[in-house]
Amino acid sequence: MIFYNKKNSSFKEEKMIDYKDIDLLRGFITDQGKIISRRLTGLTTKQQKQLTKYVKRARILALLPFANKD
Repeated sequence: MIFYNKKNSSFKEEKMIDYKDIDLLRGFITDQGKIISRRLTGLTTKQQKQLTKYVKRARILALLPFANKD
């Protein structure tokens, strides 16, 4: 049986996710460039869907890399 340490997100409902806020988005991406799952971030389903949409949008606009070259 695997137990996950659920990360309590400091993300507030009032604060809006924006694709231009790169520092916020980088907090939800691993070193390999993968989006961290909702189970680990502690976000609601609605927030996770917005986060995924905005990370993908930022990648297309070249604000975030698709993959880490390291």
